[in-house]
Amino acid sequence: MILPERGPVRSLAFSVLLRATGRGLFITVSVIFFLSSVGLSATQVGAGMTIAGVVSLAAGLPSGRLCDVLGPRAVSITFAAFGGLAILGYAFVDSFWGFAVVAALAKFADAGDSVARATLVGGIAPPGERVRVRAYIRAVTNVGWSIGGLAAGVALAVDTRPAYLTMVYGCAACYLGAGALTLRVPRVAPAPHTAGGGPTWIVLRDRPYVVLALLNMVLVMHLSLLTTIIPMWIKHIGAPGVMVAAIGLINTITVTLLQVRLSRGTGEIAGAARAQRRAGALLLLACVLFAIAAGQPLWAMLAALVGGALLHVFGELLQSAGSWGLSYELAPSHALGQYQGLYNTGWQAAEVVAPVLLTTVVIGWGWPGWLLVGALFLGAGLAVPPAARWAARSRSAYGDAQVGLVVGRTAVTEA
Repeated sequence: MILPERGPVRSLAFSVLLRATGRGLFITVSVIFFLSSVGLSATQVGAGMTIAGVVSLAAGLPSGRLCDVLGPRAVSITFAAFGGLAILGYAFVDSFWGFAVVAALAKFADAGDSVARATLVGGIAPPGERVRVRAYIRAVTNVGWSIGGLAAGVALAVDTRPAYLTMVYGCAACYLGAGALTLRVPRVAPAPHTAGGGPTWIVLRDRPYVVLALLNMVLVMHLSLLTTIIPMWIKHIGAPGVMVAAIGLINTITVTLLQVRLSRGTGEIAGAARAQRRAGALLLLACVLFAIAAGQPLWAMLAALVGGALLHVFGELLQSAGSWGLSYELAPSHALGQYQGLYNTGWQAAEVVAPVLLTTVVIGWGWPGWLLVGALFLGAGLAVPPAARWAARSRSAYGDAQVGLVVGRTAVTEA
């Protein structure tokens, strides 16, 4: 990963790096902090985070609309500051409902800032470079998470409330600092929808785009495989616990090194649709290998888990790149924020639904559950190219796209 040339992208990258470092500081210690220091039960932590996830669904479209009306830089700075103050609230939590309220505010701020940063990238990068910049920003995010996670290891080793509170304060400071660094990113002029120019919430009337956002929501459930299901599965089949860390390391290193490279060709609709189709196939194969791991000799079990992890991360890389290409290329310039908001809402919904759904299906049913989940990924991936062709044909009804589009074997020209 090479530092970009001086300019808007480098300024945004430094802001993202600081924010991601703070996120890594907090996420690494958060569950232990809530359990051992705040005194919550595991059930209460899970319930509070579920409530926070549901609340975050309300952030996507409104924050996107604010980006269109006020400009994404101002919205990103506001949500970064709000998020930092919300994180500070954890230092004063001493009950379940206090925890739930603070978690909801913090999660809402994270969701809003995510939309604002995506829209900001769309404003500072030319259309052909947006996906590459998003890929670079994601690699930077992984580096920040790793830095924060390593630093938080000290707090875990010390295992005292002051050590955990230091991580909370550090995360809040990083969020506030990231907001300040965003001031160095050039202001993107707002593009409000003019009166009489059509419906305000045009994205909700854009049925092809809504379908693509829903398909992406299905594909993005793979993130819960990494964070929740695979660790459970490793314990369920009796594999060494160190495999959880090994698979996490494989994912982090691969995303950091290859996200930009594997995003090439996804800055236009045809390439983005193909990437999502391939992602569905790779995720199916990953699920098959994870299923096979059960009941095998140790060497075969470990080989299947590592192979599944590699297929999973390559599917993740292609899914992300494809989602960025479609979300940008199909959005009209006057409503880029609300279009990013809808896609982000799909990501947030997947975070809420996937852990419960996948735990029930995979851990409850075993290998048939893995095959069912894999088939779901494959079906969603195969559905993306025809949905993208439908979306390409309809662009003149929703905005100002003036590009020649080639999706699959169908050529479409928008005027």
